[in-house]
Amino acid sequence: MALIESLALFPLSDVVLLPEVSVPLYIFEPRYRQMTKDALGGSMQIGMVTVRPDRLDAMAGDPPIFEIGCLGRIAHAQARPDGTYQIMLIGESRFRILEESAREGDRLYRSARVALLEDHDPTGDAELAAMQNARATLLELVDRLIRRIGSADDPDKATEAFAKLESTRLVNALAQSISFTPIERQQLLEADSILGRCETLSELLRFRLAAMDTTGGGPGPLPN
Repeated sequence: MALIESLALFPLSDVVLLPEVSVPLYIFEPRYRQMTKDALGGSMQIGMVTVRPDRLDAMAGDPPIFEIGCLGRIAHAQARPDGTYQIMLIGESRFRILEESAREGDRLYRSARVALLEDHDPTGDAELAAMQNARATLLELVDRLIRRIGSADDPDKATEAFAKLESTRLVNALAQSISFTPIERQQLLEADSILGRCETLSELLRFRLAAMDTTGGGPGPLPN
């Protein structure tokens, strides 16, 4: 199990980073401007973590966070004249917080000792068959969603494009593309295997489609 002795933590209430997915971020708070500057001068890494939804009132301080987060690498950064940053963060690996570190010196942001987590890949005939079935179910649900929300001129072509993706990339891309709530994305992040994430994603899509049939509403469009 790989460890990072001191990883900067960036708690957010509305963004959940997933492996192999990129998110643009605007960094404006002084503590996170300092965090970004330190990362740019060192590891280029930031640990994205989600604030527990029942403690959003504590965002100005050190709110309670989920212990599973995602290691992000800064792929691009632009420093603005006012001291803020625009950065692009790419998810690399899930991690578990082992222990938060006491603040030392003039450090304003949180950091922690973390263990990097590896997704369990299907092995053996039974797991490989389960993965194949879960993938087929997921693609069927995605096809239904595309047709339900009318997000593509050619639904067949859109579904085929998703079907060409390797399973890990497919699941992570869909998890980020569909307008799930932060707590739903956190649920996906915490799945300890790509099979588990695939099955969880399918359950969330079933619930979303059922809700759309009832209310007529739905998520934002999927990418073409």
